[in-house]
Amino acid sequence: MKTKRIMKSALVFAMTAGFMLASSFGSNLFAAGKVIKWKAHAHYPSSSPSYQDSVIVVADKIKERTGGRLVIETYTANSLVPSKEIFNAVKRGMVQMGVTAASYFRAQIPAVGIAAGLPYTFKTPAQAAYFFKRKGYEKMIQDIALEKHGLLFFIDRAYPTELVVKKPISSIDDFKGLKLRSSGVIQKYLTSLGAAASYISGAEVYTSLSTGVVDGAHWGAVQGAAKMNFYDMCKYHLRPALTVAGTDTWLINQKAFNKLPADIQAIVKQVMEEHFWQRTNQYEHQEAVTLAKAQQSKGVKLSILPQADQKKMTQIAEKLWDKEAKTDPTYAKAINMMKDYLREIGAL
Repeated sequence: MKTKRIMKSALVFAMTAGFMLASSFGSNLFAAGKVIKWKAHAHYPSSSPSYQDSVIVVADKIKERTGGRLVIETYTANSLVPSKEIFNAVKRGMVQMGVTAASYFRAQIPAVGIAAGLPYTFKTPAQAAYFFKRKGYEKMIQDIALEKHGLLFFIDRAYPTELVVKKPISSIDDFKGLKLRSSGVIQKYLTSLGAAASYISGAEVYTSLSTGVVDGAHWGAVQGAAKMNFYDMCKYHLRPALTVAGTDTWLINQKAFNKLPADIQAIVKQVMEEHFWQRTNQYEHQEAVTLAKAQQSKGVKLSILPQADQKKMTQIAEKLWDKEAKTDPTYAKAINMMKDYLREIGAL
């Protein structure tokens, strides 16, 4: 009888342990397969190529790599909040993720001004990408964003902003009196070169060019100018770029990120890192293809400034960088990092 009781107790224990193990396994299996839904708000309209090439690509890749466990619902410009409020919307957790222009949250993180586009810094996307990723600039902004705002920060890509004009610019002197559409810090820079630079909304730039209100404009670089039909009037495309920046940036709410399983967190970070390099390379390719088409179909010509004039323009730009640096200690630190890098590569 005693043996039977022992065997019965052992059987009950084994069944109970097995049930608990099965329950635990089933619970973990359910947790691993649970679908998490995020909202990602972009500042791009649905018609923007960047909405498809950046926002949709990232959302699809994360869904695929997580086996459908993290699904990101994307929203276009002004769908849920005004584009300039995306930073605050992500910070408050209204949406878990956002894609917005760095210039929109310079007040919250002044040092992001380099990503937003200081004039005449980097000459190629490769230079900008190396500074962002290998010289610690992006990491610096990530640390500030996380510590002060509870946000993860990633740069979408490095890309140029270039000027298109109605007549060739062959020297720095040709900027004097030139009527140009511009914005932000670049507007200040063009003014310092002697141009009459003013802000005109995107919807009005084409008309302003066609009626002679302005002689040139910038809207991104080649792809932006082509999409806005600037080449109908402006047959000259100026290089080097006015700036090569990381204007478009991704923000992720830290609390939402911390709730993700560890493997999904790793996937999100990996996707964002890969996306930067792939998108930067893709954008540069698209620029070359679009320029070739504009040259063939619109008769567009490149105006390339002589090295001596580029040096003068850099010296003028440096004065503006120094003014920007005085506005915030962390911004000053970032600008000094940038200067050291430019000296290292012989660009300053």
